[in-house]
Amino acid sequence: MKSPTRGEGSEHSRCERGSFTVELVLLTPVLVVFALLAIGLGRYELGREQVIGAARAAAEAASVAPTAADAQSEAIGAATPVTQGLGHTCSAFDVTTDASGFSPGGSVSVTVTCRVDFSDLLVPGLAGTTTVSAVQVAPIDPYRSVP
Repeated sequence: MKSPTRGEGSEHSRCERGSFTVELVLLTPVLVVFALLAIGLGRYELGREQVIGAARAAAEAASVAPTAADAQSEAIGAATPVTQGLGHTCSAFDVTTDASGFSPGGSVSVTVTCRVDFSDLLVPGLAGTTTVSAVQVAPIDPYRSVP
């Protein structure tokens, strides 16, 4: 069997280098889109977890407020530190408290809503923003005195 000469091997190697370049050029945009999609889904999930945590903290704080009128401000005070500093993950949030059942043995409900921003990712098919919302209900101690 004849061994390949130096000229024959270099032509085959040059052909393989060209196909690798073509593969790289074709696959790079696909990999970038997948990476940006993963970042977007991570933002959504982080925002959802933060909203649930903020709603839980807000409901607990509202349930121990001295009066029904104070429940809203206590809820906002408890939810704000949880959602602060998240940037694109929770760019704007709103806290709504339903204290209609604010009596011993009743409950208080808190809804936290925030907007998750995807506009900087430029992923085709991914909306610019989405709204994430969570509702938490906390019981009021049946043995406490409510003014």
